Amino acid sequence: MQESNLTKVTEFFLLGFQGNQDFRIFLFCLLLVIYCGTICGNLLIITLVSTSRNLHTPMYFFISQLSISDILVISDIVPYMLHILLNNGRNITLIECITQLYFLAASESSECFLLGMMSYDRYVAICNPLRYSTIMTNRHCVILSITCWLFAFSTLSIYIIQTAKLNFCGSNIINHLFCDFLPLLELACSEVFIIHLEMYLLSIPTVIIPITIIVISYVYIVSAVLKIPSSTSRQKAFSTCSSHLIVVSLYYWTMFSVYIVPTKERTLTMSKILSLLYTVFTPLVNPIIYSLRNTDIQKAVQETWAKLMI
Repeated sequence: MQESNLTKVTEFFLLGFQGNQDFRIFLFCLLLVIYCGTICGNLLIITLVSTSRNLHTPMYFFISQLSISDILVISDIVPYMLHILLNNGRNITLIECITQLYFLAASESSECFLLGMMSYDRYVAICNPLRYSTIMTNRHCVILSITCWLFAFSTLSIYIIQTAKLNFCGSNIINHLFCDFLPLLELACSEVFIIHLEMYLLSIPTVIIPITIIVISYVYIVSAVLKIPSSTSRQKAFSTCSSHLIVVSLYYWTMFSVYIVPTKERTLTMSKILSLLYTVFTPLVNPIIYSLRNTDIQKAVQETWAKLMI
């Protein structure tokens, strides 16, 4: 009876970063520059992989898919943040909130799967070099990529449907930068135990399995590389995996810091900053890492620039 007397919430208010106008304008300009740089950087990767013959390999195909995922993540988050900073907050309907949550979670899940596939690709290239061209065919890579995207968006839809069925009453203020799992569930007046249970169960196929693939792949990769007698050859083999390892470490460190570390040990401001790391900072640095540490991409950029100057 008490729950039925409460007003059902159909609209939320995202607080974002609260502060004076100068601080919010500074953050607005910073996020706008980061957003533009991220879109341009990832579009450059996608364009180079599509047009340069030297980059028509499985590794670069998966890198381009990772760039698509990064564009989806930052485009789902940053436009809302910019509006919040300009207006010192933003109203968002329940449907908009659930939609934002769905595309964020699905894009992040697809990135987990893609990072796992990239580690598998490196495993085949280093541990089975003679069979690499027959195993990692174009058809095989496309099937793996489509499977990653479909599995990410389909599995997350189960959790999102259950979240959308929750009743929200009382406070409608989300003290966060965007609609995320934990801040949203804190406002629910329905029982959320099943939702939390589903979230942990879904983490098995979306997070644990890709991590397991990455760890096992690199155990075999390290073992194979250490058996190479030439130090130059060992260094070359490791260099092909260095960019991927940096991206994997950065991505999972930021994600675990948000969802695994107990929230009671962090302030709200720290939670927001950590959320920015994996939704805004990671999509920005991924193309930078692959560009700075990859001679093939640098060469493709130079060739493309030379064609444009003619």
